[in-house]
Amino acid sequence: MGKNIQMDYIVIKALEDGVNVIGLTRGADTRFHHSEKLDKGEVMIAQFTEHTSAMKIRGKSEILTPFGTVMSESK
Repeated sequence: MGKNIQMDYIVIKALEDGVNVIGLTRGADTRFHHSEKLDKGEVMIAQFTEHTSAMKIRGKSEILTPFGTVMSESK
């Protein structure tokens, strides 16, 4: 990869059924490119890449990042 893009991982642990994890593309037009649904207790390890610039997480979950732990809330 020619660009200097951070390849950080995050860990998402669902604390309820139906947590949505949505990947957003990098570039001039930001678009959804991937979606996963997690049930309570499921864990997903995700990575920011040259194609993934952001992630949207909807639902109650614990998110571990290189910057610390974040809790998302239910709707």
